[in-house]
Amino acid sequence: MHAKAFASQADLQDKQVSFTQLSEHAYAYTAEGDPNTGVVVGDNAVMVIDTQATPAMAQDVIRHIRSVTDKPIRYVVLSHYHAVRVLGASAYQPEHIIASQDTYDLIVERGEQDKASEIGRFPRLFRAVETIPAGLTWPTITFTGKMTLWLGKLEVQLLQLGRGHTKGDTVVWLPQERVLFSGDLVEFDATPYAGDAYFRDWPQTLQRLADLQPAKLVPGRGAALTSPDQVQQALAGTRAFIEDMRAAVEEGVRAGKDLRTVYRETYARLQPKYGHWVIFDHCMPFDVARCYDELTQYPDPRIWTAERDRQMWQALEG
Repeated sequence: MHAKAFASQADLQDKQVSFTQLSEHAYAYTAEGDPNTGVVVGDNAVMVIDTQATPAMAQDVIRHIRSVTDKPIRYVVLSHYHAVRVLGASAYQPEHIIASQDTYDLIVERGEQDKASEIGRFPRLFRAVETIPAGLTWPTITFTGKMTLWLGKLEVQLLQLGRGHTKGDTVVWLPQERVLFSGDLVEFDATPYAGDAYFRDWPQTLQRLADLQPAKLVPGRGAALTSPDQVQQALAGTRAFIEDMRAAVEEGVRAGKDLRTVYRETYARLQPKYGHWVIFDHCMPFDVARCYDELTQYPDPRIWTAERDRQMWQALEG
């Protein structure tokens, strides 16, 4: 294996943005495998799901929203706590920032460390890092399990269906239009990041998403999925990756192999099937490290700091 640039530091090519209407009220802001933003245009207000990494990047989302509606952006929903999803929030000047209580707790516990870690991992996404206001993005409303908002006559359900990508994952469901915004619980042609994940729970959580029978789905990364077949494909692909990784790591752990050996073997096993997915090389060391932790001695994810990121990368890729 040749030496790889740390995380996404070599990824400096600008991506082409798409703004796709999925239903009467739902839109997807996507950019070739970069983090997606969902938009719900209700009767009286707009909801944004995941904010982009900086207020400067969020301005581009706002430009696209303003091309279809002049209604006020009242709500920002955080699907989870990761910096690339939440630090653009101030640009929308929302009345409310909504997250699960578990996501709030993770921001308290590890928000600062995660912010420093992600800024180091994703230089292109954080190019206008100086536009982020001091401090963290704090939810103003939290919920547990389920919360329903009515944007006029449009029903919007916020659902916590189980742990997966993080312990706080929230999806946004429009039952009348069967559109689901999954956050990073589901990816499409993009590698699931699992550095803060629960490998044991994630497949079951995906099953609960599938049970909603979405007709359309906005994944965390990748193109908007506009048919039940495509939705099925994305759910199955994400689940296969998580299960394949867990099986490979478990085999190494059972055989008493150390993390570096397990990493090399897991990379070699998964690369032929998933290596063409966006951010594969970035995610793999973090994903294997977390899976190894979960299968050995850390049921809950350890906090990633900028320093721990570098040490882990050096240990596995150096």
